[in-house]
Amino acid sequence: MIVLVDENDVEVGIKEKLATHLEGKMHRAVSVFLLNSERQMLLQQRALSKYHSGGLWTNTCCGHPRPGESPIMAAKRRLFEEMGISCALEKKFNFTYRAELDKNLIEHEFDHVFVGFFENDPIPNPAEASDWKWMGLEEVQENIKKNPELYTAWFKIIINSELIKEIHDCSPIS
Repeated sequence: MIVLVDENDVEVGIKEKLATHLEGKMHRAVSVFLLNSERQMLLQQRALSKYHSGGLWTNTCCGHPRPGESPIMAAKRRLFEEMGISCALEKKFNFTYRAELDKNLIEHEFDHVFVGFFENDPIPNPAEASDWKWMGLEEVQENIKKNPELYTAWFKIIINSELIKEIHDCSPIS
């Protein structure tokens, strides 16, 4: 079950995840971007078994808060579930988007974006991520221009917007 919201992130209901994506209902989401000391981003390749966007490259992790769960708690939970990482996270901004995906699904999210710093290798859950890599912002942007089909819709929106500066220019969390 995921939390349905309006354009101001006010909860308007709860609905089953797949039905929400089939109907394109706006719902609450979280996205996490981890950076290392070289200002590279930790990317993951979504597992092929994911219900949408399988095999595509994206930010470190993402997901949906459960009913009654705060966005920061959901971000920390998903970071550990997907990549085996526990670290401090700082909320940077929210954004909304709507994108048609594979399998006739629609993402329509009010997305809470968090940033953290991490220096080690992740321990990805193979049910969530099939691969991972560290990449610099410019390298990611160039690769998205050349191969946009290799990346998730939401990741391309953030990377190709002014919002990426808020992620890339932030300081380590003390």
